[in-house]
Amino acid sequence: MERLALLGGTPAVNKQSDDSLFKWPIFTQEDEDAAMDVFRRNRFSGTEITEKFQEEFAKWQGREYAIAYCNGTMSLTAAMFAIGLGVGDEIICPTKTYWGSVSQAINFGASAVFCNINETLTMDPNDLERCITNKTKAIMVVHYFGYPCDMDPIMAIAKKHNLKVIEDLSHAQGGMYKGKKLGTFGDVAAMSLMSGKSFACGEMGMLVTDDRKLYERAMAFGHYERNNEKYITESDELKPYFHIALGGMKGRANQLCSAIGRVQLKYYDDRCKEIRKAMNYFWDITEDLPGIRAIRVDEKEGSNMAGWYIPHGLYVKEELNGLSVKRFCEALRAEGFVGAWDGGNFCLHTHPFFKTFDLFGMGMPTRIAFNERDVRLDDEHLKRSEEYECFSIPWFKHFDKEWIEIYAGALRKVVLNHEQLLESDLEKKQGGRWYGTENA
Repeated sequence: MERLALLGGTPAVNKQSDDSLFKWPIFTQEDEDAAMDVFRRNRFSGTEITEKFQEEFAKWQGREYAIAYCNGTMSLTAAMFAIGLGVGDEIICPTKTYWGSVSQAINFGASAVFCNINETLTMDPNDLERCITNKTKAIMVVHYFGYPCDMDPIMAIAKKHNLKVIEDLSHAQGGMYKGKKLGTFGDVAAMSLMSGKSFACGEMGMLVTDDRKLYERAMAFGHYERNNEKYITESDELKPYFHIALGGMKGRANQLCSAIGRVQLKYYDDRCKEIRKAMNYFWDITEDLPGIRAIRVDEKEGSNMAGWYIPHGLYVKEELNGLSVKRFCEALRAEGFVGAWDGGNFCLHTHPFFKTFDLFGMGMPTRIAFNERDVRLDDEHLKRSEEYECFSIPWFKHFDKEWIEIYAGALRKVVLNHEQLLESDLEKKQGGRWYGTENA
């Protein structure tokens, strides 16, 4: 039996890897030159570079229109306004996601209704119809941790009930589902392009759609100097309100980010292809281990996980004598296993924001203030979403066979010697975070 590093043994990863193995994004002289051009010309606040990026991004995405925003949360908010989310409406969202997917619904007087997840940590289509009422306006689909949601049944249910679909692509830019690019299924898609994402260009968001009226509503909502006759041509109801952003917010992107984004877009697909090669190899050589399950797609079906943003695996403690995932990850980190944290994002339905927060001072939680029912009662159906346990694994940016095997060996060492940890396993509850990563 090999002694675990947490208990005094030698770490399995006992040498320093090349920084490039995990460094992201990949910036080159081309990125630097593009950024410095903006700097030297003081074009941070214009739109001409951003509009070029939008055109290129829309073509790459396979959509008619794209609008850049200052961040992903703003782009998702604009998507909600675009579809007409309003007072008394309900919008369905998986409970396990970053809060920016749906928290802003309260700004429109709408209620977030949470759907269970399945073993892929994405929306469970089998739980979706339970969430639908005559007040349901839309479904917020989140391709969480890069895993494509099962879009066929989701879109069929949306069509059956005449619901709008927004895709949150913040974890899955460029991903595929059965040969079709994510972000082309719903009425509109929105995403973050912040510095930690697989598509990273600083701090930015992007919205894409094929619907001209949705595009114009999104533009009018929060774009400085673009709610005017040049951009709004078909939506007559918007024309009286030209020159003031209808959301009362300035969501324009910084052109420094747009310039970097244009460069990143050129190389993104090739870089993601190498990431997928590396991540799939890691799971291929560890799939025989008990207690862990890869969260990944079968690429033979025409699906892929884009850039594998914050890759995770499922944890099955029953196969490891009930060892907690928290203690398991602690042992992994001691072995030098980069980025081993338990839990992912906490389930949103458990946060006080969705239970008691009163934004407008109405004396009642804003989430239910404009609704005819207390949607919080649905939270009883969501217990099983809290029970899925997961852990993060290294996010390899290059296919370096030797180093991937070293990290796989660290995982194998902890799994095969997990019994050493049982006696000292005191914290049984899975951890997690409300945003970002554990060490962000």
